[in-house]
Amino acid sequence: ALQILAWGLRNLKSYQLASVTSPSLVVECGGQLVQSCVIKNVKKNPNFDVCVLFMEARLPSESLYSPPIVVKIIDNRPFGRRPVVGQCTIRSLEEFYCDPYREETEGPQEHGVCRVQVHLQQLWRCCCCCWGVLMGMCDYGVPYHQEEEFIDWWSKFYASTGEREKCGSYLEKGFDTLKVYETELESVEDFEHLSDFCHTFKLYRGRVQDASDDPSVVGEFKGSFKIYPLPDDPRVPLPPRQFHQLPARGPQECLVRVYIIRAFGLQPKDANGKCDPYVKISVGKKSINDQENYLPATLEPVFGKMFELSCTLPLEKDLKITLYDYDLLSKDEKIGETVIDLENRFLSKYGARCGLPQTYCVSGPNQWRDQLRPSQLLHLFSLQHHCKAPTYTAGRLLFREQEFVLSELEDGQPTNPHLGPAEERLALHALRRQGLVPEHVETRPLYSPLQPDIEQGKLQMWVDLFPKSLGPPGPPFNVTPRKAKRFYLRCIIWNTKDVILDDLSITGEKMSDIYVKGWLVGHEENKQKTDVHYRSMGGEGNFNWRFVFPFDYLPAEQMCYIAKKEHFWSLDKTQNKIPPQLIFQIWDNDKFSFDDYLGSIQMDLNRMPKPAKTAEKCSLELIDSGLSASRFVSLFEQKTVKGWWPCVAEQDQKKILAGKLEMTLEIVAEQEHEERPAGVGRDEPNMNPKLEDPKRPETSFLWFTSPYKTLKYILWRRYKWVLILAIVLFVLLLFLGIFVYAFP
Repeated sequence: ALQILAWGLRNLKSYQLASVTSPSLVVECGGQLVQSCVIKNVKKNPNFDVCVLFMEARLPSESLYSPPIVVKIIDNRPFGRRPVVGQCTIRSLEEFYCDPYREETEGPQEHGVCRVQVHLQQLWRCCCCCWGVLMGMCDYGVPYHQEEEFIDWWSKFYASTGEREKCGSYLEKGFDTLKVYETELESVEDFEHLSDFCHTFKLYRGRVQDASDDPSVVGEFKGSFKIYPLPDDPRVPLPPRQFHQLPARGPQECLVRVYIIRAFGLQPKDANGKCDPYVKISVGKKSINDQENYLPATLEPVFGKMFELSCTLPLEKDLKITLYDYDLLSKDEKIGETVIDLENRFLSKYGARCGLPQTYCVSGPNQWRDQLRPSQLLHLFSLQHHCKAPTYTAGRLLFREQEFVLSELEDGQPTNPHLGPAEERLALHALRRQGLVPEHVETRPLYSPLQPDIEQGKLQMWVDLFPKSLGPPGPPFNVTPRKAKRFYLRCIIWNTKDVILDDLSITGEKMSDIYVKGWLVGHEENKQKTDVHYRSMGGEGNFNWRFVFPFDYLPAEQMCYIAKKEHFWSLDKTQNKIPPQLIFQIWDNDKFSFDDYLGSIQMDLNRMPKPAKTAEKCSLELIDSGLSASRFVSLFEQKTVKGWWPCVAEQDQKKILAGKLEMTLEIVAEQEHEERPAGVGRDEPNMNPKLEDPKRPETSFLWFTSPYKTLKYILWRRYKWVLILAIVLFVLLLFLGIFVYAFP
């Protein structure tokens, strides 16, 4: 016996310049054929009124030797014309062979039954009052107050991908994670490729002459087959028919939420080896073009967008997500696209229209978003699978001969203040044991029509599908990318000590004209330096000088956000994320040559070495990367750190101590910076704290700009007796000359 589920026809293209309006189906196999009824108006309802066809054919018991099934689509036109407008040949029938008695027992096709849908709507109406109370509890549409500033949907995503450094304390709070599939949801074998109800067969026109040719697809046939043996003895009752319970065949209005998370591995489209991607989404005749929000100069864009559309299934079943490269002067170039069959997800028994989260929360970052509560979903699941209805007792649930105890299921988990009623949580635990689609993010490959077999990149996203007949869904997730916050790093350079003496004074003494330069990595245009401490004879320097570095920072990811133009002719700024690295360098100032580099220190503000309290305890051991974690500190947690840090230089390929820096480092937010202002250097507003002029020795000056000090502190102190002797000799010689001149 060959039983055919002829569900409907989709995306039929015109034939001989006329559209296909009244198609019917002919199925041939083993010399037998069966014909379906005619679809009266394919534009209003492309499904067949009579969906199940039956035929008997003599087929081999081994599926390997079975003849192919040929499906032909005939358009019933005026004047008796019945041209074949498309056909497909199904050569492998192995997956369609079945045991009808096992199928009757397990009933895998029994989902979305008409009476279940009617019961679902009745259940919805009956629970409206209760649901309204629940919505009041959930406070849909009102933003929740986060316990912590950095807990958001991206915390959940990074916790699920294993990037724990970006999710903060999300896991410690016991919040949900989601499943990140490395492929598209249709390719996951656990869900039978979402073809458990019906398969999609592509229809072709004409005959392929060359196997390498790619014949044009002229439509799709939605259906399935069941092949099973019939008894030879006519007295034996026939096996039970398949496909005996089917969903409603009419159009269904749905709300579609498309979450576009990020893309990676995109093919470059611009001369700089990158592209400027943006998203375009279309379903049926509706489309959303997000060209205004293109992301410049990147091959790994983070979109973080949610698009909401309405569609009518099955008329508008194909959701197309396309990535384009934005160009200012020429036409935007298509990067790649992916197409999702919404009808398969809607009809699948695996609940692919909205994934199940791990917990039932009525508020918080994981608020329930489906239209029906878990208890309602579980009740419908029992109806669809002919199971006994779930039984609830105090903290317990009995379903399909399994007992679920809430205390055992949630034992050892951190307390979550957003959890809903116990009965709903139990129902959700039971649902998650039934192999349904979990809350997820799928990774879909992108393909271009110009290169159909070459992947153009990958797109991470997911789709939620809500029938409008069930009422409004819960609030959508906020997947907007994290926005960087403005912080200010205030660095006060107090003193230096034991700095390398790199110069010789005019009198031959070792000395250095010391100054300190500092900047944040990625902000090299904002390098700042202190004034110069001239003629340091012992490596000491006094500055009392403040640096102020503004920067944008993502606290949840512990990264600095930098947006700058790569070239002066660039139209847009390139966005990058880098760790917050602070660099200080000690230099020797030279007036008639290049300044001499003496040493430096580079610190990660999230993991910087603890400073020494005194200069004597400051050594290279402080910056040894092999030290324990307790020897490091985060400036963003401490807010203020003061002490001595060593500067390093290389000599003969070995690290040596080039000097010691006494500093105060302080991180302030933008609002605090406005409330407690501080000027650069010792300029106004010189406060928080106020910096006095450094008390430098009298010998600290530039020799050629201060001739008196040069004579007093350099020549006189070192060559005092030589100068006195020279003056005495000069006076004596002067008197001697006068005497000789006046002698008669």
